[in-house]
Amino acid sequence: MKEHLPQELKFAILATDVALFTLRDDELYVRLIAVDRPPHFVNSRGLPGGLLRPTETAHETAERQLRDKALVNPKKVHLEQLYTFSNIDRDRRGRVVAVAYLGLIPWESLTEEERADSRDTYWVRAKTAKKLANDHNDILGMALERLRSRATYTTLIGKIMPKEFTLTELEKAYEALVGKNLDKRNFRKKILKLGILSPLPHKKSGGRFRPAQLYKFASAKIDEIEVL
Repeated sequence: MKEHLPQELKFAILATDVALFTLRDDELYVRLIAVDRPPHFVNSRGLPGGLLRPTETAHETAERQLRDKALVNPKKVHLEQLYTFSNIDRDRRGRVVAVAYLGLIPWESLTEEERADSRDTYWVRAKTAKKLANDHNDILGMALERLRSRATYTTLIGKIMPKEFTLTELEKAYEALVGKNLDKRNFRKKILKLGILSPLPHKKSGGRFRPAQLYKFASAKIDEIEVL
């Protein structure tokens, strides 16, 4: 027997929002877009996102938003699902449920156009990104918390590092992600003991100091470790 649904039944709309991070000059940056939706948001900003199309998965929609709104090639981005935000009043236009994603990309992987800021799309220091549209402050906060947490027990940081780096650069990246200073000697001793890095046959030269050994991550996989 066919079940009859009540006439008053209404459905929520599904969307995706992406918190895309990069490391620039030892600071964590997030990609934001301009949001201008009177009367609720005028000259505001938020995370790149939008509604799912009938033929898309949530992941495919997130990739489309990265390409069309963040103006970044999604094929270069490490993208993973973060959380589903479903507060009743999260979007003032109607009942919208958002599948949020965490994205990471090395600054060195960005083209000149992808690094550029425009009136509608720009990179902002993550710690200064406040008063965002809808519940994007909550999404950004959870993304930062997830990133900082996973950086302490996985090699996720490899998805935001350049292909080649020194131990000092890796230490500064960890400090930017976890938000605290590390003991240089203990960090280097522990990171090398883990066996997750491979030394390269060449060194980084330039500057006032002697050439520094360059490394890369031994595996492209995200492995569980105990870093901090």
